Parts: sequence; structure tokens; C-alpha cells
Amino acid sequence: MAGEFRDIKGVAKLTGSPERRKEWEQQLAAHRWSCIGWPSQWGGRDATLAQQVIFAEEYARAGVPGRVNHIGVELAGPTILTFGTEEQKQRFLPGIAAGTTIFCQGFSEPNAGSDLASVRTKARLEGDEWVVNGQKIWTSLAHISDWIFVVTRTEEGSQGPKGLTFLMMPIDQPGIEIRGIKQINGDAEFNETFFTDARCPADSLIGGVGDGWKIAMGLLAFERGVSTLGQQMGFRNELDEIIAAARANGAANDPLIRQRLAKAEIGLRLMRYGAMRMLSQTDHSRIDGAALTYKIQWASWRRNLGELAMDVLGQGGEITDHADYEWDMLPNLFLFSRADTIYGGTNQIQRNLIAERGLGMPREPRG
Repeated sequence: MAGEFRDIKGVAKLTGSPERRKEWEQQLAAHRWSCIGWPSQWGGRDATLAQQVIFAEEYARAGVPGRVNHIGVELAGPTILTFGTEEQKQRFLPGIAAGTTIFCQGFSEPNAGSDLASVRTKARLEGDEWVVNGQKIWTSLAHISDWIFVVTRTEEGSQGPKGLTFLMMPIDQPGIEIRGIKQINGDAEFNETFFTDARCPADSLIGGVGDGWKIAMGLLAFERGVSTLGQQMGFRNELDEIIAAARANGAANDPLIRQRLAKAEIGLRLMRYGAMRMLSQTDHSRIDGAALTYKIQWASWRRNLGELAMDVLGQGGEITDHADYEWDMLPNLFLFSRADTIYGGTNQIQRNLIAERGLGMPREPRG
């Protein structure tokens, strides 16, 4: 990455240089590289899955920072394309494609763990508006977003996945308060988001009233599938950093470290071959049930990679000279990767999905 935007090359923190990264989104959009998997009618390039993965790999190879509008491009956009009305496509898609409308996700709630259906945030229809009250948590980058999609309970007395509705809400309004959550690595990507009589137009729901669970499951399929198949190149960069550190400080002479480096290399190649296999078996528009296994595979591998990074660095990796608890790349990898097996569905939830949806086994009893 060079030229006008070389100052944001290699920015590791997800909250780093947000305004410059928004400008980068708009630069991508100006050349139709912001959402290449979308139809050309909406600013994309009609790219196949294989082409999207190739682009993601080359993007990571260039050392470009993570996409500040990942949620909009990879999750909200495909959901609107699949389930939205023509009017909703015209309202939301041009701004997402242009990099001027940033989205965040309002799914998780306090004390609900990974049970997405345990929704207590309520919405009621008053005239031509939905009125929303409740709280969401772990809303990544909400503090720099323009819109949030929210799963709300709209049927009084309903439980679990029934009675839910999927709403699109503008963030900049008096009824929404955002509080940052300081993370173990010093970053504050996550937020608590409070709704107190927050409002959105009646036609802001995706699907129909009570379709919230179906829409949320459709969105999560995008999160667990296409959007992660191309991330091995980013992992490649991280593993190469660890190998370089091991060579520099002599850790590579330790036979146990060498064995773990080799195991990490093998795991990375298996992930890549697995992704290629999934792509080769698809009809180039959707991925099959094998993708259900991928989240566990990459999350567990990267958590182990973070632990390997700290063992390579030794005690020096536990010290930072930077202000405000800011870490270098490898210690930051270790701290952040502790969450990889939790967010986006824990490993336990993923195993249930594999058993029930992939293998057709009986559903686990649920309360």
C-alpha cells in the first residue's frame, strides 16, 4: 500500500485512524472496489465467491487496514439485497457502497451469552414509527457508525426466536446513547448501546413483523461464511511476524518452538485448502454446509497462534513503552485472539450448528 493513503498502512487497532479509514472506504468505492460481490447495479462487480476471496487475500497481502465498514458491506448489504424491498435497496445500498453510510450490529444483549434469541429489547409501533427501548452490547464501532440494525421483541409475551423483528435505526438521535468498553488490549472497539424511546420509521423493518429470527439467521450465514474465507492472508502476515521474531531472538532454536511453528504452518495451509475445497464445490453464488466448520477451525487456530506469539517473545512481550496501554502487533494479537472463539458464535454454539444443521442430528433440548 503506497501513495496518498500510505499513512494508514499496517494500522493494527480496529479503532485506529477512523476518519482516514472512512476516506479509504470512499476511495475504494470511487473505483468500484468497495463491494465487489454485490450486483453491478448497486455498485459492485458481480464477482464470484472465488474472485471475492482472491481480492480479500490480495487486500491483506498489501498490508491495508481492516475495513471500517465491514459490517455494512459484508453483512447489512447482503441482507438488504436478499430480504429488503426495492425501496430499502435504493435507500441504503448506495450509501454503503459509497463508503458514506457506516453500519454496526445490534444483536447481543447483557446476560444473554451466545443465546441470540434471548432478546429483551422491545419495540412497539406508534403511528408511523417504531419506538425502541432496551440495551445491546458488544456493538463494534458503534461510536463511528451512522446506522445500526437491531433485533427487537415486538410481540408481548413471546419467547425465544418467536415474536422478533429486525429494524434498521439511525444512530444519531436523542434516544440512543453509546458507551465505550475498554478492552484488555487497551482498544475500545466495543460499546454498550442504550435505547430509550429511540425511534425509526415504520417501514424500517427488514422482512415482516415477527420475521426477525429468519433475517438474523440469514445475516449470520454471511458472517460465518463468505466474509471469512479470504482471511488466511491476514493470518499469513501474523504467522510470518512470529517466525521473524523467533529467528531474531533465537527462539527458533528451541525444538519445541520450532515444532509449534511447524504445526501453525500446517494448520494455516489446511485452512486454505479447506477454503479452496469449499469454493470448488459451490455454484459460485452460495457456500454449502461445510462452511459451518470453518469458524471453529480458524478461531481455535488463531487463539493458539496468539499463545505461540507470547512464548516466542518471552517476558519482553509483556512490557509496553507506548502510552495508553497500546501494544505492538504480536502482544495485541495474543490479547485480541482470546475473543476469537467467543464472538460471532462460541465454539460450543458452532458445534451445535454443525450437529443440527450440517449433520441433521436431533436438536439440543432448549429451555
